[in-house]
Amino acid sequence: YMYRLGANIVIMPRFDPIELLRLVERHRITHLTMVPIMFNRLLKLSDAERARYDLSSLRFVAHAAAPCSPAVKRAMIEWWGPIINEYYGSTEIGNLTYCNSREWLAHPGTVGRPMMPETEIRILAADGKRLSTGEIGEVAARVHGFGDFTYHGDDEKRRKADRSGLIASGDVGYFDEDGFLYLCDRANDMIISGGVNIYPAEIEAQLHAMPGISDCAVFGIPDDEFGESVCAILEREPGADLSERDVREFLRGVVAGYKMPRVIEFRTNLPREDSGKIFKRKLREPFWENAGRSI
Repeated sequence: YMYRLGANIVIMPRFDPIELLRLVERHRITHLTMVPIMFNRLLKLSDAERARYDLSSLRFVAHAAAPCSPAVKRAMIEWWGPIINEYYGSTEIGNLTYCNSREWLAHPGTVGRPMMPETEIRILAADGKRLSTGEIGEVAARVHGFGDFTYHGDDEKRRKADRSGLIASGDVGYFDEDGFLYLCDRANDMIISGGVNIYPAEIEAQLHAMPGISDCAVFGIPDDEFGESVCAILEREPGADLSERDVREFLRGVVAGYKMPRVIEFRTNLPREDSGKIFKRKLREPFWENAGRSI
């Protein structure tokens, strides 16, 4: 769309934080589309590296596709100014919500409010009952007039996603009293340990703020006593010397004891989907292969 309007488009074959800043200055880029891991890596640049480039051309930065730690987003707004905008949606449903920097600062952690009057979003209990403000449940939505869809070769999957005409996105979340939507995590990523629900995104948000951590994935693994326990797979930044003990010390006091990862592993080149998001299923599968249960 922007190309048809005559805009110049700059595409990075592979993200590099210094190269992004260089391109913004060189091409006087005004608009950026990003994902949160890019913010994480930008924020780990030194003050000298950040100050080296002129970013004054930037007017509008949009991000989506993955949860963004409130600490990370606040730091980006402080650095680049109130030009950080967020939207939430899916391929199946389209874009659902939007919030600008001002709205987000007033409602930290939100992914925004419905973008258009045609957008309907509900939070549902397991029995399909609509939940009230502040109650956590399954996010189901539809943009009326957007059109229907099915999954290629899998009509049954489409039927399972239906919630009385709305579509279950696979996310878990809630609305606040001002009508802003918050996401807790993906439903299939939620860990149930000893009957308690644990949302990996909360733990990942803390780990993303840890010096020396490039990226991370938190998920549930089999546990004979609790059913599931928390596992964290971490990727160090080049040259970082971190141990399991360092990670536990960092998390102690910022996450509850029952959310502390019982298993911590360090790896390189974490598997990723085409979108750039970590392919959690590939990390999780080996732990469950001999557990006698599906993931």
